[in-house]
Amino acid sequence: MQDTSVNKTNGEEKVEVETTTSVKDGSAPQSTDADQTNGSGVETQSADYIDLLDASSDGESDGAESEEKVEVTEEQFRELNDRYMRALADAENVRRRAEKDLRDVAKFHSTRLARDLLPVHDNLKRALASVEGDEVTTAESVIEGIQLTLKELLKAFSAHGVEIIAPEHGDPFDSKLHEAMFQVPTDDVEVGKILTVMTEGFMIHDRLLRPAQVGVSAGPTQKQESSNTESAES
Repeated sequence: MQDTSVNKTNGEEKVEVETTTSVKDGSAPQSTDADQTNGSGVETQSADYIDLLDASSDGESDGAESEEKVEVTEEQFRELNDRYMRALADAENVRRRAEKDLRDVAKFHSTRLARDLLPVHDNLKRALASVEGDEVTTAESVIEGIQLTLKELLKAFSAHGVEIIAPEHGDPFDSKLHEAMFQVPTDDVEVGKILTVMTEGFMIHDRLLRPAQVGVSAGPTQKQESSNTESAES
């Protein structure tokens, strides 16, 4: 229902229209278009603000996840790098070991053959040492043949890196190169010195093929007898 009133001010008429909406039967008052427009604007602003909050929270969570992924990636990189370096070191060790094995094969491939030929050398030396007196003239051609055979054998040994260990009387005993077959007390040679050589030894490059078998001095006879007497009395 509308109420209309006319006011006169300074000779001018002013019409004021008051609009009153009555509420009947408990019905709610109807909002105008301006009110609806304002309400929708507030709702839109609220929705936008909520979206911004959600976006910021999503951004923070995404940032945390990305940082965690970066940390995991760095840890995986360190682990993979450590595995790679270990594998590289193992491969280098295998390569060096293989090269050493190849060098050893090239150097010592004739070790077994040389060891099998050592008795031949010993027998040839014994044959030459057993010839005495008139036998030298009567078996001159045979002796010459043995000498030539021994010479060729030694030449073949030298070509494959085989060298003779030939200690002499009075040389110091070396357990790395010599094998003591017996000890003899004597006043002529100092204790620990070589008295006699039974068989010569051999080296192949830097490896011992066979030690020289020798007899070693046990020192002066009197000291040896006194030590034996003391041991018997004790």
